[in-house]
Amino acid sequence: MKAANPLSEALKVETKKVTGHTSTDFSDMLSVEEPLEIRLTADVGGSQMTRPVAITMRTPGEDLDLAAGFLFTEGIISNIDEIERVDGDGCNVIEIKLCSGVQVPPSVFERHSFVASSCGVCGKRSIEAVQVRRNYKLAPGQPLVGVDVIHGLPATLRAAQKSFASTGGIHASGLFDTSGKLLLLREDVGRHNALDKVIGASGRGKLLPLSNRIILVSGRASFELIQKAAHAGTPIVAAVGAPSSLAVQLAEESGMTLLGFVRDGRFNIYCGAERVQLEGPE
Repeated sequence: MKAANPLSEALKVETKKVTGHTSTDFSDMLSVEEPLEIRLTADVGGSQMTRPVAITMRTPGEDLDLAAGFLFTEGIISNIDEIERVDGDGCNVIEIKLCSGVQVPPSVFERHSFVASSCGVCGKRSIEAVQVRRNYKLAPGQPLVGVDVIHGLPATLRAAQKSFASTGGIHASGLFDTSGKLLLLREDVGRHNALDKVIGASGRGKLLPLSNRIILVSGRASFELIQKAAHAGTPIVAAVGAPSSLAVQLAEESGMTLLGFVRDGRFNIYCGAERVQLEGPE
């Protein structure tokens, strides 16, 4: 196997496909997974410090969005505007400098950790901790979305996934308006990375909170994904796969609508059913 280009999203490998007792040579495309180190420069107790705050395994691409989204959804910053500068060296390192006067607690620089591409950001032990640092509150019952719109989300997302089409091994998060129009798509080998990229891009584009938007994730809905979506003020989260019990609990207590198994013309409503318009227009 050849080493992957750090800037590539897919890697061609030569392998063998076995059918029954016969093998044939086969060229396959794999999703690229590379480490990204996020370094932060910020004021701590009157002094400026620069240190790594995380290493995440991700698919290269939209790294600036990923880093910005990570800092925001982890509560290290309360607003994307607190970022003064984001620099990437093109070799798996992103350096973020916060605006002068933006203070972060010393614990931020003590948490330097490895974040696996599949597990999300660990260390959140309670829903209460998520609720305390949320910036945005959701309007009850708003927005209202039709069933046909929800049914159409997965096909729209899949049609726009260029990396999935070539590798079949990558996750996606899509941001939609209430008519089902895809506004933003990000792909990554890590589910939480894909969502951080969407939220980071939204923040950098001055689009937060996502109060009139729908987020669709290509896999299951974990606690970490609901945590991130709630922090961005998202009222409706849909998942192609199943939600976890804690994800449902967090969504319900946050006033969100959570949909699971959104595929093949069906879906489950786990909470927030008042935002789903079941009857068509008369």
